[in-house]
Amino acid sequence: MNPPLFPDPPKMQGQRQRLLAELRKEGITDERVLEAIGKVPRHLFCDSTLQDMAYKNIALPIADGQTISQPFTVARQTELLALPARNPRVLEIGTGSGYQAAVLCAIGAAVFSIERSEQLHRSAKELLQRLGYRLWLRLGDGTKGWPQYAPYDAIVVTAGAPAVPQSLRMQLEVGGHLVIPVGTQTTQTMLRITRTGPDSWSEESHKTFKFVPLIGEEGWNAGA
Repeated sequence: MNPPLFPDPPKMQGQRQRLLAELRKEGITDERVLEAIGKVPRHLFCDSTLQDMAYKNIALPIADGQTISQPFTVARQTELLALPARNPRVLEIGTGSGYQAAVLCAIGAAVFSIERSEQLHRSAKELLQRLGYRLWLRLGDGTKGWPQYAPYDAIVVTAGAPAVPQSLRMQLEVGGHLVIPVGTQTTQTMLRITRTGPDSWSEESHKTFKFVPLIGEEGWNAGA
C-alpha cells in the first residue's frame, strides 16, 4: 500500500504542481515518475530552514555535507530505470535524506537502500518510517551493493563514481538497468548500464550532472 498524500502548508500550496509543470517542460515524460514526485512531500526531507525552497528545482544541502538532489535529477534517474510495471525490486546506493527512496516507494517498488553515513541513515530511517514508507534500509558500503537480496530489476546510484562498481553490475537482473553518474569528483556523465546476459552489459550515456562523490571500496577513497 502506498503512503497517504501529505498536504502542503498553505504557503506551499501550488508549488508541487508548478514543479511538475517545470519537469514536464524539461523533458520528463514518464507519468508514473511525475505522479510519484507529486505525491512525495519533499519539504519534509529538507532542513527546516530550507523548506520554503523545497519545491524549487534545485539541490539543497542536508546533514553530513551531503545534498538532496534537485527534483529533475531524481526524476531523470528514476525515469532511466525504466521500472517494470509490477513489483519492481530496486537497489538504491546513497539513501541520503530518503527522498529518492520515497519516490521509488510511491511508484510501487520494493526498495533496498544503503547509506554509509550513520547520521543520514538514522535520520532517513526515522523519517521514512514516520511517514509510512515501507522499505529495507542498511548502513554500510553501497559500492559493494546488497548481495543478500540480489538480483535487482534496477539499481540507482545517487553519488558520483570514478567507474561502475563491478559488484553492482553483478547484482543486476538480466534485462535490468543500472543508472549511475560516472566521472571526476566535480562532474559526471549519467550512464545507464543494461545487463544483456550473464556476462554481458550495454551502456548508454546521458547528460552531465554534478553529484557528491561515491565513497567506498569500489568508489572514491574516503580521504581522496
